[in-house]
Amino acid sequence: MTNLLETERLLIRSWIPESDAEQAFAIYSDPEVTHFLGKSSRPASIESQRQRLIEGIERMHQRNNGTGAWAIVEKESTTIVGTILLKQLPDKDGLPTQDYEVGWHLRRASWGKGYATEAGRVMLNYGFSVLNLPVIYAVVKPENHTSIRVTERLGMKPIGGTNKYYGIELLLFQLDTPEEWRGVGAGEAGGDKGTNDK
Repeated sequence: MTNLLETERLLIRSWIPESDAEQAFAIYSDPEVTHFLGKSSRPASIESQRQRLIEGIERMHQRNNGTGAWAIVEKESTTIVGTILLKQLPDKDGLPTQDYEVGWHLRRASWGKGYATEAGRVMLNYGFSVLNLPVIYAVVKPENHTSIRVTERLGMKPIGGTNKYYGIELLLFQLDTPEEWRGVGAGEAGGDKGTNDK
């Protein structure tokens, strides 16, 4: 198990398909969770969920650029509460662009606890201070008010509507590298421990 990041309440770690598939299936088989992700994000079985985790890890290894999707684990209970991602946005044909997005999916039982903001904040810190990204985006369906509030708590600036990514109309949010991180080498930027949201 590889821990990537840590906050006051959460561990951000690599997925372990063999042991995590059941918890991941419980998250992604919930229609409330996948409502804004589309039906194709809903796995048919625990085995198909396990296969998706394996394929996701393989994609991360192929890209080998520090981006991907990780499990969000509640330290106190060791329960997986969701996914945090930092990856290249796909264009309308599914091909990777040079724009990077932060995103989150949380199980319903963990909504309203601030976990998306807490995980999002530490992932933005990682993107700026370790990967040296100049700007990070978030894309949200216009009716997903909870995720819009998370982007606001993360200090992301609303840019307006776009259909440049995923082939659908989305709201685009942007955060530029904070001034104090420009030119800072990996590992030198201070960690940030956020607390509020869905």
